[in-house]
Amino acid sequence: MPLPARNNYYLLLYPFSLLYGLIIWIRNFLFDYKMIQSVEFPIPIISVGNITVGGTGKTPHIEYLVELLRDEFQVATLSRGYKRKTRNFILADKESGVMDIGDEPVQIKHKYPDINVAVDRRRVNGVRELMARIPDLDVILLDDAFQHRHIKPGLSVLLIDFNRPLSEDHLLPAGRLREQGYERRRANIILITKCPDRLKPIERRIIIKDLKLYPFQHLFFSKLNYGEPVPLFDDTKNPVSLADMKASKPQILMVTGIAGPRLYKKHLRSISTNITELTFPDHHEFNEKDLASMLESYEKMEGDERFIFTTAKDATRLRKFTNIAAPVRERMFYVPVGIEILNEDGETFDNNIRNYVRDNKRDNILHKQQDKDQA
Repeated sequence: MPLPARNNYYLLLYPFSLLYGLIIWIRNFLFDYKMIQSVEFPIPIISVGNITVGGTGKTPHIEYLVELLRDEFQVATLSRGYKRKTRNFILADKESGVMDIGDEPVQIKHKYPDINVAVDRRRVNGVRELMARIPDLDVILLDDAFQHRHIKPGLSVLLIDFNRPLSEDHLLPAGRLREQGYERRRANIILITKCPDRLKPIERRIIIKDLKLYPFQHLFFSKLNYGEPVPLFDDTKNPVSLADMKASKPQILMVTGIAGPRLYKKHLRSISTNITELTFPDHHEFNEKDLASMLESYEKMEGDERFIFTTAKDATRLRKFTNIAAPVRERMFYVPVGIEILNEDGETFDNNIRNYVRDNKRDNILHKQQDKDQA
């Protein structure tokens, strides 16, 4: 299993990590002993989050839960809408853009226009708004909410990157941990993400030993599955098939603004080994200068078979550039990504999620009474 490299400034930053850790410990202590209250709502709430900053594949896992639940239940997702320009509650519609609700909510709404996608920096208020506006709502998926303790979720799913074991990481800013690793005890389900296709039994045993699970916790492993390339723009007239791409061994310009593009690049190598990278920070808001740099890099690539590839999340921030020349537009693609639960545990995972929602539906007797009490 790969281990995270130690920050070059680790020794310099370590004292600040100690101070940060003390602040986080005090905050969690206040919540644990109810000196700060967590609100519990009469509706199934599933929290999906990280204990590290970025790069665990959170959005594909949220989308997996949406796929799992939407045929049987009325589903809503709620996030704060990172880097949006608005501040208050917004229930997204098909016209909502990245500046309105953030890139990840736009990605989810674009892929699942029939579900409710909302953002609110005050997520307690966001849950109340969703319950008031959608009376038949069955379940809320709280995005990136493991540290958001003002809401007490009924089910907490914690994502941990296979390539970054908690025991080998450190608190911010010396490392990438948002809080102490032992706070994983708050999770009902722990999902080890971005696993290799063939997870070795010894790797599984090491992780189980390292995590020291509580009896109430369930452990699952998942991997990323990349789909067929999709044209970035819906009006692309001559989309190229994956088979034709591979046969032509094209030049690829990889444009990414995500936390960990390593696995994405590895996938693109299955299409062609001729890859030029143009990388930006996570959630980067592309501007005209970035577009000019991208087009310049594209024009410099040799040969007739050239493509620009980006991620599904970055696609939400690149579609605003409608002035790109048609010959280039038709060469721009993104690759959708999904997840697969490993070790034939998919059915068990799915049943855990479905049964939680069924057993805690808003229309059961207990929750009807709680609705009345809150009113």
